[in-house]
Amino acid sequence: MTPEQKQDPARMTKEEFLGAVDLLSPNVDLSVVSSAFDYGERAHQGQLRTSGDPYFTHSMAVALSLAEWHQDSLTIGAGLIHDVVEDTISTSEDIAREFGSEMAQIVDGVTKISTQFVFTSTEAKQAENFRKMLVSMARDIRVILVKFADRLHNMRTLGHLIEAKRERISLETREIYAPLAHRLGMAKVRWELEDLAMKHLDADAYRMVAEKVQAKREEREVLIDSVRNPLTNRIAEARIDASIVGRPKHFYSIYRKMLSRDKPFEEIYDLLAIRVVTDSVEHCYHILGIVHSLWKPLNDRFKDYIATPKSNMYQSLHTTVAGDSGDLIEIQIRTDAMDQTAEEGIAAHWLYKEQSERNADEEQFVWLRQLMENQKDLSDPREFMESLKIDLFQEECFVFTPKGDLLRLPRGATPIDFAFAIHTEVGLHCAGAKVNGRFSTLTTSLKSGDMVEVVTSAQQRPSRDWLNAVKTSRARVKIRQALRRAARKQSIAIGRQIFERDARKRRMSINHTKSFVDMLATLGFDSVDDLFVAIADGEASSSYVLNRLEPERKETRTSTPAVLDRIIDRTRRVKGVRIDEVDDVLTRLAECCQPVPGDRVFGYITRGRGLTIHRVDCPNSFALGDTDRRIDVHWAVEGDERFVVDVTVVGSDRANLLLDLTKVISKMGINLRGSTMNAEGGEVEGRFVMEIANGTQLSKILRDLTKVKGVTSVHRRSSGIEDSRRRGG
Repeated sequence: MTPEQKQDPARMTKEEFLGAVDLLSPNVDLSVVSSAFDYGERAHQGQLRTSGDPYFTHSMAVALSLAEWHQDSLTIGAGLIHDVVEDTISTSEDIAREFGSEMAQIVDGVTKISTQFVFTSTEAKQAENFRKMLVSMARDIRVILVKFADRLHNMRTLGHLIEAKRERISLETREIYAPLAHRLGMAKVRWELEDLAMKHLDADAYRMVAEKVQAKREEREVLIDSVRNPLTNRIAEARIDASIVGRPKHFYSIYRKMLSRDKPFEEIYDLLAIRVVTDSVEHCYHILGIVHSLWKPLNDRFKDYIATPKSNMYQSLHTTVAGDSGDLIEIQIRTDAMDQTAEEGIAAHWLYKEQSERNADEEQFVWLRQLMENQKDLSDPREFMESLKIDLFQEECFVFTPKGDLLRLPRGATPIDFAFAIHTEVGLHCAGAKVNGRFSTLTTSLKSGDMVEVVTSAQQRPSRDWLNAVKTSRARVKIRQALRRAARKQSIAIGRQIFERDARKRRMSINHTKSFVDMLATLGFDSVDDLFVAIADGEASSSYVLNRLEPERKETRTSTPAVLDRIIDRTRRVKGVRIDEVDDVLTRLAECCQPVPGDRVFGYITRGRGLTIHRVDCPNSFALGDTDRRIDVHWAVEGDERFVVDVTVVGSDRANLLLDLTKVISKMGINLRGSTMNAEGGEVEGRFVMEIANGTQLSKILRDLTKVKGVTSVHRRSSGIEDSRRRGG
């Protein structure tokens, strides 16, 4: 921009403003911009910013940024009146009457949700504002362009606000707006937002990086010339038209490298990027060959984003070479059109689209549609914001299906993310994966170029552990939904069991009549299932509900069950356990005490995780409390079921001890799942994880291991209480 264009809007007349717009974006309809100027100036009359400047100068600055991005007259006009609905008596209907529905829709998309709405927290309000912005942005991308221009000027003038507000706005800028600008390919906007946010969030670090970059300016110019001069000569010899510029990376990028590598500024060597801009893709690759003939490239630092563009439309060749002085230099090679897209992203793309083509159905907006799909079922504000940040912060890797289709996933994505990217049902039933033809774990980090094949099973269900591995918000949202459905199903079964058990103790017969359902409504339950869930989760008492049904009756306990109860054997066999009076409940064996058939056990209702089986002598049993959650269970082993037991062997170190121990285990036909041996000071301690059929087999293996030469003790590990066998004990 010229000095005239860059002058402070607070000191610009309307004529000077319109002249600046005309210079920046010559094809706009100035009559529309002029009308919007008059409307906005009238609406904001008398309002002041915290700095003391007239409020409308902010609107002028927003409009000038939009003109600098070569936007159309409606977008620039929307910038001039973007705050009138939020901060004045004007309404969206007024805007539509004055300027048409299209501009009104842009202004409405930028406008925050009315303060008339009641929110449970500031976080909830923030989440809904962003949700509204994303929906509006999906309808018309110009909404986010106005929002970027608005945020840029607010960040440039943030110094007038109190510290707490500066920090809140800067954090929001760094976590939401800068990544969003990156996803839309607007690199210049992203860099400025990140640097401005850093300036207010970590002023000392910002000042340090700025000073050191400035101090190295002469050294940097020498380095740029050492690359530019020979490269210019070779490109000229090849009769290729190209321009070469060098620039330091922006401050926040440098600081992030320092933190991630845990190194001082002086030890960060790739601070410089050389950009070569030419006229055709063919010349890009020709210049790449020239660069590699002049300097040695680093093979692992080459990226071809021309053949495989980023999802934000970015295209360029990236190569890092070792300069003559040994400094690492990144060289980016692209065409003029690619350079404009790299700088302005969607703003440049939007400029050349016909009105009928401006929609969110194009390839570069696939991520936005997926983001909206992922977020639509999230009612929790924290989950919404977490999911949004995950979607925005992603660097990409490119992987392939067995048919050769390309999928973009975030860097570090797993086969689980891949499966959910294919289809939700594939993800929910993902049981295994092959990466490049070899079986791999579901938590393996995928790399660009990997070919991934998913193995599914109808019996497979998502695990809570998957949440620690996945990188995409889509996978995270779908896994959480599946876990919640499963947890609710389990809670309904457990709650029903508790309620019906207590009803039988009172000799009450419960029919789900209309009066029963109506009574539940007075207690705040929409359905019987909601009641059962509340009972299972400890948020409601079955006794209280039963008292409401028959308040005149007192709870009576009897040691003799009803005849019908004796006849009906309502049991469920899950993993060798018979659970009295419960059906269709997820059962798990406690890891703390690892019960096996023969142990005296009990079941404990665990919120959201079904029934956990503990040994009665488990030390954790004393901490569980709440006897209403304890369920009588009995062993009912079927077939060849096995149970995992962790056994520790202590003895004197000698040759072949491990071999002799494993022979004893193998002789009994026991499957050994894992073992470790550690020797110190002549003593050895071994840990063996094995699959046991029952308590009798466990006692025998403990006894036989004790007989091995050199063994002094064998015990079963279980949270501090151990079944031990000692030689001679």
